[in-house]
This record gives sequence, C-alpha cells and structure tokens, in this order.
Amino acid sequence: MPEYKHYAIHVPATTANVGPGFDVAGIALSLSLDLKVSIPTAASNPQETPPYALPIITYSGRDSANVPLSPYKNLLTRVALYVLRCHDIPTFPTGVIIHATNAIPFGRGLGSSGAAVIAGVLLGDLLGGLGLTKGRLLDFALMVERHPDNVTAALIGGFVGSYLSSLSPTDLAASSIPLAEVLPEYPADAGPEWGRDPPRPPRGIGHYVRFGWAEEVRAVAVVPRFELATAMARGVLPDMYSRKDLVFNLQRLAVLTTALARSPPDPELIYEAMKDRVHQPYRMALIPGLPEILASLTPQSHPGLLGICLSGAGPTILALATGNFDGIAAEIKKIFGQHGVEVDWELLSIDERGSWTEELSE
Repeated sequence: MPEYKHYAIHVPATTANVGPGFDVAGIALSLSLDLKVSIPTAASNPQETPPYALPIITYSGRDSANVPLSPYKNLLTRVALYVLRCHDIPTFPTGVIIHATNAIPFGRGLGSSGAAVIAGVLLGDLLGGLGLTKGRLLDFALMVERHPDNVTAALIGGFVGSYLSSLSPTDLAASSIPLAEVLPEYPADAGPEWGRDPPRPPRGIGHYVRFGWAEEVRAVAVVPRFELATAMARGVLPDMYSRKDLVFNLQRLAVLTTALARSPPDPELIYEAMKDRVHQPYRMALIPGLPEILASLTPQSHPGLLGICLSGAGPTILALATGNFDGIAAEIKKIFGQHGVEVDWELLSIDERGSWTEELSE
C-alpha cells in the first residue's frame, strides 16, 4: 500500500451584499468547508504503485447527502481539474483521497458555492504543486464565480471590498467564457481529450481591499429551512435603477466601511448605513416575513443590534450586533414563524484568516 501525505484545506462561509454593498462587500464567517486531502507519496517498491485511479471523494456534515461524489461532477474537484489543466497537467494525481466536512448550508446566502470554488482552486494548487499567489488564486476563482464579493471574502478573510477590473478586449473575451466551457461535465461517451484545453484566466481580473472590523461585533445568522437559488433571486432585480436609489446606497456604503471598524460601534450610524435600495426591496416577495424583519428590529427595540440585512441573495437574515444575540434571533424567528417558516440560527464571529492550506503531521 502506498504511503500518504495529508493536508488540510480550510475555507470560511461568507455573507455578501452587506447592507448597501451589493456585489461589492463581503465578510468571512466562522462556518467553514474543510477538506482533508491525502496524496500518495512515491512508492519505494514499483510493484506497490497502484494503477491510475480517480480521486475518491467523501462528504460529511451539512447537506452532504446532496453532493455528487464523481470527480467530474463535484464542483470542487472540477475546479481543481480546471486549475491543473491550465498548467498543462491533464489529469488528477493517481490515488488521491478527499474528505470534505461541510458546515455551510446550501442555497441560503452564506456562500456555499463560493466556498466550494475557493476550495477547488486551493485543491488544484495543492495537487499541482503550483504555489499560486493570492491574486492568481482569485483569478481562477473569478473565472468560475463572476461575482467577487463571496469568493474574495472567502479567500482573503475579514471584511472585504472588491471589484472586477476593466480588461482589454482580448482578456475580456477570455474571462467571459461560459461556465460550461470552463468546467465541462464528462458525458458517458466523452473521450480522453474532453475539456483538455480550457481557457486560461487573464491576470488581475479582480482587486480587493480589507476594511477594519471592531472586535466586539458578532453576526447573528438566522437561516430559514428553505433554499433560494441565486439565479431566481437575481432574476427579480431590475435592469436599471434611479439616480436617487444609487446615491442612497453609495452614501451608506461609504459610511459603513468605516463605521464597522470603530470601537465602540455606533448603533444609530451603522443601522442607517446598513439599509439598501438596490436588491432587498425586490426580493421581498421571495422571502416571507422579510419586510417586517427589516422594519421592526431596531437598536431601540433590541439594544445591542447594530444593523440588519439579507445575507447574500437570502433567505438568511444577517444581524450585526454587540449583545442581546438570543433576543435578536428570537424576534426574527418569531416573525418567520408567523409566516410558517422554520429557521435555525447561529452566532458567528468573523474569520480574519480566510482560506488556507496546511500539511498535517499525521
């Protein structure tokens, strides 16, 4: 039997669109997708070298029953293979074993797909021994996930603002390749060359900055027990906005990025700065109870509350607070219950480290 080297990959959950920061602001949270990756070392006896074998994938934790285990259908291994092939490595190393432990609920606005994308990029970097920089890792992630707020926060950690670069026509064409062409699924009759020459990502697709964060601020995540597809949530958004609504969001975002770094936090300043007119008003019909939740919880009614918003595209509600966490969660749960929606909730801290890969000593 071959000997193995063992590695850990950690990727945090994220909340995006923070308040007025639609497609701009993201926060890494203390839920995570964690991988244990076992890679065979060179066998001392050639007869012990196993025949070529695809990676074996197992999952445990939240929503694990819904995850495909084929390396050609699982998102994180498909992303890893894309990274490898962009570096002229056509196949996975033989005999790799991957166990994923997931605590991030699927389809709830906490960055589950973004975490899988970042995990896949880090897995490809590890399997290929590539030593990619953070910036290059982000380039690969943005070829798969075009909205930078989730994947950037997951990769970098903390409270992050990000944007996509203005690219040259050639680079723009390369970065606009449809997802299916970047990550081709293998049909039953596909030959060995299927998907062997994927488009390489341009350099510098996205840029980011980390904002400060007051250490006493925690996140109350109230998670309804139903999924909301991001495509559906985006489908209700308008193609155009009024100048008044855009100025409303820009003003508040400029304040919020500084206000959340100040200690002690100013509840009145942050509560108003967490308001939004770009996506939340249009998603009210998709999330029963959302209008009442956003309107009825205030720092005056619930001391300790700083601000409240949808997490990502929803349906999770994110409340930033310095205390009274149980009371804030109980009120949101009560309002959801009045609309027949069951929820779970968690008190989360900010993951300042972001994603990482480490060799294990075992």
